[in-house]
Amino acid sequence: MIAIGSDHGGYDLRQLVVKHLAEAGVEVKDMGCPDKSSCDYPDFGRAVAKAVASGECEKGIVICTTGIGISITANKVKGIRCALCSDVCSAELTRLHNDANVLALGAGIVGNNLALKIVDTFLNTEFSGDERHARRISKIEE
Repeated sequence: MIAIGSDHGGYDLRQLVVKHLAEAGVEVKDMGCPDKSSCDYPDFGRAVAKAVASGECEKGIVICTTGIGISITANKVKGIRCALCSDVCSAELTRLHNDANVLALGAGIVGNNLALKIVDTFLNTEFSGDERHARRISKIEE
C-alpha cells in the first residue's frame, strides 16, 4: 500500500496521482488534505511518513507546491528517507542507491505528465542492494 498526502498546493496533483495509481491496481491510503482550503503541509507530510515508518504502508508520496517543506517534514520521522524528485533519473537513482521510501513532488515545479512518470519510476525501481549503498544508508540512519 502507498500512503499519499498533500497540502492545498499539491491537492490537484495528488488527485491525479491517486487516480493514476488506482487505474494501475495500486492500493493507496489517501491521507489528505480534504480540499484546496489553505492548510499546513507538515500535518500531511508527517502522517504519510509515520504510516511508512510504522510499516503500515510500503512507500509514501508527499506533495506541496515546491516539494521542499513537505520533504523536510517527512525526513524528520525516524526511518524515512524522503527524496524530492523533479526528474525521472533522480527518482530511479534514489531508489537504486538510497532505498528512498518516500517521494516528494513539487506540484508547482513539475507538470502532470512528468510527475506521473516520476511516480511510476520511483514505485517500480527496486533498491540495488549493493553493499556500498547499504553501508551508506546505515550511516544515514546512525
